[in-house]
Amino acid sequence: MSEQPSSAVRGSDDPEYAANLKRATLAASVGSALEYYDFALYSLASALIFGKIFFPGLGDAAGTVASLATLAIGFLARPIGGLFFGTLGDKLGRKWVLMITIALMGGSSFLIGVLPTADQIGVWAPLLLVFLRICQGFGAGAEQAGATVLMAEYSPVRRRGFFSALPFVGIMLGTLLASVVFVGLGQVPQEALLSWVWRIPFLASILLIGVAVLIRLRLQESPTFVKLEKQEQVAHNPLGEVFRRSTPSVLRGIGLRMAENGGSYIYQTLAITYVSKLGVQTSVGPLAVAVGAILGLVTIPVSGALSDKYGRMRIYRIGALVQLALALVAWPLLSTGNAVVTVVVIAISYGVGVNIMLGAQCAALPELFGSRHRYIGVAVAREFSAIIAGGIAPFVGALLLGWFANSWIPLAVYVIVLTMITLVTTFFTPETRGRDLTLLGDALADSSQEIAARPAPQTSSFRDHHDTERPVAV
Repeated sequence: MSEQPSSAVRGSDDPEYAANLKRATLAASVGSALEYYDFALYSLASALIFGKIFFPGLGDAAGTVASLATLAIGFLARPIGGLFFGTLGDKLGRKWVLMITIALMGGSSFLIGVLPTADQIGVWAPLLLVFLRICQGFGAGAEQAGATVLMAEYSPVRRRGFFSALPFVGIMLGTLLASVVFVGLGQVPQEALLSWVWRIPFLASILLIGVAVLIRLRLQESPTFVKLEKQEQVAHNPLGEVFRRSTPSVLRGIGLRMAENGGSYIYQTLAITYVSKLGVQTSVGPLAVAVGAILGLVTIPVSGALSDKYGRMRIYRIGALVQLALALVAWPLLSTGNAVVTVVVIAISYGVGVNIMLGAQCAALPELFGSRHRYIGVAVAREFSAIIAGGIAPFVGALLLGWFANSWIPLAVYVIVLTMITLVTTFFTPETRGRDLTLLGDALADSSQEIAARPAPQTSSFRDHHDTERPVAV
């Protein structure tokens, strides 16, 4: 049965559905916050702390390099986790896989906080750290994909862009929380920091885990997966199915992510590295990212709502054009080495340019794929693009800075190339707004009749609750 308007299924008339929608939003948001809190926290610790307490025998410089290598290992584990848990999400359901990923991700962070150091257990300390980092990345590889799919399948059809974007506000909150931790740890004496204080932020992960697990335990399975089970249409081999039938959709998903994910890492890491070489204080970079995260709290849901009214690809295209324009002025301004200019430029480039695309992407990626292989499709598109666009960005940027004597021009060209890939991709990606998520095939295969049957957009995605139909499971 298609997702069609009906007075019997309006979200405002169904308290049970409204409660589950709220739980789904909170569950996905807390998971996103935990993932990005853990990521930023581990990045800080690997740069400032772990080299000294887990690799002391290597010396300061080599110990830092070894510590940062453990950070990279987590990125390598993410796509493997995305494939594994994405397959389970399409076979067993969204809810229980998200229970596993949040426990694995958060539990690993908590256990890092209780790890003995190299002085206590020798070589076992760094080995255990690497193992826990792999577990952390393994769980994180499917957490965002699962949250994206869950919210898209739970959201009211004509407000899907807005509701699907809300969990990604958790990304901004996690980044902000980590920034506060950065500031706090910077005030602690070095001896106390290395002995026990560094453990506190990792141990605090247990609070976020507890909240997320409690919410997810009370959450019902997504309406789309419920329908698949009732009609006995659950895929037996979703991984094989997605590569057999959905490679064009996966490639479009990767193309859409190049500017968004690449831009995010470039402005959060590469731009900060660049300005630090110009003499800008190290505290300015985290401040700029924090301001950008605050802007993202508004930009993401607003662009998601606008995609409900004007279409996913139109808003995505606007975001790419904004990032393209910013790239032409941001890097010359950053090259001035002015602290105030650095904060403004990075905050706007990250908080506005990147996040306009993210807001439209939240609903667009799940809508690209059919219901039988949606989780694995989104996971593959997200995690493999994260390696290609985001994971290698600091490395490529460091090479460019070395090859071109710290010139800003190659960095600007790098951003422009990634953005052009996404901009071109938007013209080859079908518009998916209002798509029936119970359809088994991908959006590329939608007939003209199925496209015509999609509900018309609302005047506003922020209001008109009385005129919003909920997704149908049976």
